[in-house]
Amino acid sequence: MIGDYLGLALINLAHRRLRSWLTLIGIFIGIAAVVSLISIGQGLEDSIQRQAQQVGADRIIITPGGGGGVVGVAMSEYSTAKLTDKDVDAVRSVNGIDYAIGVVVQFVKIEFDGEVKETQVFATSVDPKTTDFIKQVDYFVVEEGRYLREGDRYKATIGRNIADEMFKRTIGKGDKVIIEGISFDVVGINKLSGNPFHDDKVTIPLDTAREMFKKKGEEVQIISAKAQEGFSPSKVAEDVKKKLRRERGVKEDEEDFSVQTAEQMIKSFTSVLDIVRYVLVGIASISLVVGGVGIMNTMYTSVIERTHQIGIMKAVGARNWDIMQVFLAEAGLLGFVGGAIGCGLGLLISKTAELVANQQLGSDMLRAYVSWNLIAGALLFSFIVGSISGVFPARKAALLKPVDALRFR
Repeated sequence: MIGDYLGLALINLAHRRLRSWLTLIGIFIGIAAVVSLISIGQGLEDSIQRQAQQVGADRIIITPGGGGGVVGVAMSEYSTAKLTDKDVDAVRSVNGIDYAIGVVVQFVKIEFDGEVKETQVFATSVDPKTTDFIKQVDYFVVEEGRYLREGDRYKATIGRNIADEMFKRTIGKGDKVIIEGISFDVVGINKLSGNPFHDDKVTIPLDTAREMFKKKGEEVQIISAKAQEGFSPSKVAEDVKKKLRRERGVKEDEEDFSVQTAEQMIKSFTSVLDIVRYVLVGIASISLVVGGVGIMNTMYTSVIERTHQIGIMKAVGARNWDIMQVFLAEAGLLGFVGGAIGCGLGLLISKTAELVANQQLGSDMLRAYVSWNLIAGALLFSFIVGSISGVFPARKAALLKPVDALRFR
């Protein structure tokens, strides 16, 4: 019986092709927007999760300023508070901390083979213990050549994107690059991490960076620490806060520094991403409401056009519920077809965004999220919107009196 209703609905839609296509526009635009936004948003969230896993769940990041910071940004440029080697030593002394290093981050001009580009420098100490520490951080791992070591002054390791893509000619181990007018020997090339921010960096010795950038005293922009195995990173992070408050003479909730674990950074990123995604999906849903109104209008028109047909159906024994099901099937089918087109368009938009973003970034950092649950949910939702929009027109058709319907021309 349901197959008969759907077959009849298909015949009626085929007879009104132009009107049906115009009715579908609102539905498939709304579904396409919702599917593409969810796909891209979930893809970004998955990318954040992957990057956090690469850094390590046991990592703790300390930045200047009390409002939190983003790893990789030279926070001292935006905060009057500063971190120093003294703070690094204080973090190292906290129970549960395996080791901690201070990092100077600076945006610079880099020149190779006559070409000048902009990138960022990460500067760390080059003692053996620090080197052992950074070997465990994905984006510091050297794939070709060697790590920086004690005695190195104007030596550098470079990210994979700088080596292979930033300049017309590939940079290899043993080549020279000029950073802010000073020549550096490239002794190592980092492996590709997939994060363009890290793959576009240069790493140089900390003392050299402080001299070049005229950093006051023993200033650092970021302190990166690792919790010991068996210790909770969040608990150790709280102990780090307490230690730094005592060392820096600040009260609780008045800190001039931020301490974050990898888990906290993920939550802060994803919470902002979720808010943006919900707002955008809410705006896109307006199109679905418009599409539903369009289906309702089309179904009302269809009832008027087929009043005589309804009278014949009732005259041969069709019940009110049978008439309702015919029109509900037609409205639901309109929604379903619009949803199917919208899903295809939405996935095409999200995959195009993935392709363009990754070409611009030079990595596969963004991967559009595609799952059967997303597709099934979108199709079900569009079918429900169509069916609900057809309820009142279907009820009107079902309540028509056979005699009045047969007289209608």
